[in-house]
Amino acid sequence: MSYYFAKVLDADFDTAVQRTTAALKQAGFGIITEINVKETFKQKLGIDYRNYRILGACNPKLAHEALEIEDKVGTMLPCNVVVQEIEPGKVEVAAIDPLASMQAIDNPRLRVAAGAVQAQLKQIVEQL
Repeated sequence: MSYYFAKVLDADFDTAVQRTTAALKQAGFGIITEINVKETFKQKLGIDYRNYRILGACNPKLAHEALEIEDKVGTMLPCNVVVQEIEPGKVEVAAIDPLASMQAIDNPRLRVAAGAVQAQLKQIVEQL
């Protein structure tokens, strides 16, 4: 089982980030963290790196349900979505498969909740 699902878009990087953020928000996910890896590597390490953004997406309703089932699941939140430039005009969007990551927790109820998040994230990525 893969730990993520992805799609390559024919778009410039900034447009891909905007489209991804808008699609997540439309599905009820907020972006609660955003890490600009390119900028961070440049500032902290002096390394030039490709455009690479990590979006921490969270659906509050689904997060609440998961935390009610298993209070330590917060260590695995939010759901990360990566937007990275493969080459000019080609950008990959990849989302964590929450069902794959929740296999580490022996709780069948949590797997059901993770399955709902998985379905939503898969649909978002596929529709980009």
